[in-house]
Amino acid sequence: MSALRFEILTKCPETGARAGLLHTAHGVIETPVFMPVGTQGTVKGLTPRDLANDLNAKVILANTYHLFLRPGHESIERLGGLHKFMSWPRAILTDSGGFQVFSLDSLRKVTEEGVLFRSHLNGDQHMFTPQSTVDVQLAFGSDIMMVLDECLAHPATHDAALASMNRTLNWARDGYAHYLKREKGLHCALFPIVQGGMYTDLRKTCAEALLELDAPGYAIGGLSVGESRELSQEMTAVTAPLLPVERPRYVMGVGMPEELPLYVSHGIDMMDCVLPSRNARNGYLFTSQGKVVIKHAKYVDDGSALDPACPCYTCQTFSKAYLRHLFQAGEILFSTLATLHNIQYFLDIMRRMREAILLGEFPSFLRNALNPYAQANAEEET
Repeated sequence: MSALRFEILTKCPETGARAGLLHTAHGVIETPVFMPVGTQGTVKGLTPRDLANDLNAKVILANTYHLFLRPGHESIERLGGLHKFMSWPRAILTDSGGFQVFSLDSLRKVTEEGVLFRSHLNGDQHMFTPQSTVDVQLAFGSDIMMVLDECLAHPATHDAALASMNRTLNWARDGYAHYLKREKGLHCALFPIVQGGMYTDLRKTCAEALLELDAPGYAIGGLSVGESRELSQEMTAVTAPLLPVERPRYVMGVGMPEELPLYVSHGIDMMDCVLPSRNARNGYLFTSQGKVVIKHAKYVDDGSALDPACPCYTCQTFSKAYLRHLFQAGEILFSTLATLHNIQYFLDIMRRMREAILLGEFPSFLRNALNPYAQANAEEET
């Protein structure tokens, strides 16, 4: 019944990497794909024209919690839905807001029915249920929606993770049943989310139970919550093979550039993270020659491009010295130029990776990618 259709073009025989096409009501997405995060209906620092024309992003992510609080899903629906509201003609994925709600700590209370929470903006009390979060995302007109889940911080005991996983399963069943009753559900897809903390047995139990929903896609959540990178990879490697081969697999909230090929090697098709845009605004830039912390004095007279190998407007037009000047002066333009570059860098990694899968060269791509990954881990340990 879903408007979403996933087509696998080829699969790497040595790994789980896949290259495919994700057909949505707002265009086709080439996978594997990294989705820029537009929390409040905007990728900070960039216009939709930048994202579509310069970066050729096919899908972006928006946040249900923040848009629910401001300006409100009723207002967005009256104005024609999120695509029209933010003038974005391509696909949109919205999360359920669960991660944000569970990060409120003392401002929320979890029950079997949902989550009672207070707005971080004005203290108003609200309730998210499996059904209400589906209704909110349907009002947005999202192409891909997420069920409400409980996201535990790390570390958590096995008992706590078990209780949380069972709650997530119950919410997924309730939310999915509600989604199937809504006529608007014909125009979008709802993904359940595999939880279970950092426990292999719970991840397996959760994934196997969610298969009963026969959903058009599945997500792996509860990562990037304080665990090591190795543990994130382990949970992904355990969970992904349990999910339907013919459905898209989405790992939420990851990762560093050198980690992206690792997730893809586990058979992951979709990823998102605030890292490229957040780090850009803080002056931390990813390049083919390594990281650049632009505030460093060594760039004050550096007339070279940020990354000679990058085709983005920033690298083709401006010097490191100018970018450093903008950052030091607190100019808004820096955030735009830096974000443009960092997202270009992430999207280019995914495009090169996809090409390698299609050409049968992904194992070589992965080996080359693991070298800086191992070096980065060694640097962190020292």
